[in-house]
Amino acid sequence: MSGLRIHVEGIGLWSPQLADFPALHTWLAGTPAAVPGAKPPAATLPATERRRAPESVLLAVEVAGQAVAMSGRDAGGLACVFGSAFGDQTITDYMCETLARAPTELSPTRFHNSVHNAPAGYWTIATGCHAPSSAVCAYRDTLGAGLLESAMQVLADSQPVLFVCADVAGTGPLGDVTHSTQAFGCALVLSPDVSPRTVATLALQVSRDAATASPPPILPPAWLEANATAAAALPLLSLLAGHGRHCHIAAAGTLGLHIERENLA
Repeated sequence: MSGLRIHVEGIGLWSPQLADFPALHTWLAGTPAAVPGAKPPAATLPATERRRAPESVLLAVEVAGQAVAMSGRDAGGLACVFGSAFGDQTITDYMCETLARAPTELSPTRFHNSVHNAPAGYWTIATGCHAPSSAVCAYRDTLGAGLLESAMQVLADSQPVLFVCADVAGTGPLGDVTHSTQAFGCALVLSPDVSPRTVATLALQVSRDAATASPPPILPPAWLEANATAAAALPLLSLLAGHGRHCHIAAAGTLGLHIERENLA
């Protein structure tokens, strides 16, 4: 497969340490970033939906909203790809525990929010988006798999695509398996063409090497170890912030993505 060249117009980021992509940029420049609130604000959602939505939805909607706002695009017309390595672990843990103890007590509302495409549903309803949407899960390779799927859609359909990847902290026995210790989410608005909104150009090369490269030493190990999405995304986000020229992320068991940041013309 030949290289895939895509252009980034918007970047979203949220973690307990970083409120957005400018905060990462500031931190990389040597200035401590302001600590965000306890939960992602997810201002795109109506207040009633924010109160009902689980943290996994708030996180995905928050980073999606940041990326779209930076791009200046109309969220209602953007195709979107949502990814998560583990889904909503809190709800999944609750469901497993309830099914084992008292199956008839299972909450239909919580079951509704446990499905993997719940964030995509909340997002498209809140923004009035009728463009195609999909959800991707590839365990620890979700970020690479979702980015590859998004890039293929961008180039095949010659249209901008919103890509979102987010994971919350694990709880109970499930948390012991996933080793997801805190929330982390990121989002990119990708375009097939250079525009006045372009902030970076990326060249993606698919390889048969899924092994990930060493993470940038400039990032705190605790941030990278937050969960699988953070470990894969932070080197890419650092690249977009102007640190380094390339990175490598896994996209499947035997498939990887070599990503090179090109200079803007």
